Amino acid sequence: MASLSITEASKKGISALVATAENGQEVTLSRHGKVVAEVISTKELSSLRQDRETLRDAALVMARFATDSGVRTTLDKAMEHFGFSRAELEAEIEEDSAAENS
Repeated sequence: MASLSITEASKKGISALVATAENGQEVTLSRHGKVVAEVISTKELSSLRQDRETLRDAALVMARFATDSGVRTTLDKAMEHFGFSRAELEAEIEEDSAAENS
């Protein structure tokens, strides 16, 4: 990995930084000795984005496993909990359907 100060990178020029990244080498840029940016290829960026999505999915799965008690609720129980009956729900659906068709 190449490491350059902002001043050095400016002297090399953007074309040189891009060419280095295109060849698969990361370029670290620093200001006052502190890393502030990296220039990487679009291939590497795409790979990092895919990894981020994979990690996000894995975190969701792990959270689900950690919090899942195994208890399942039927639709009828859920409707009962919220004060609805199947007949009321079906009537509302029929009413909405009729309104859309008229």
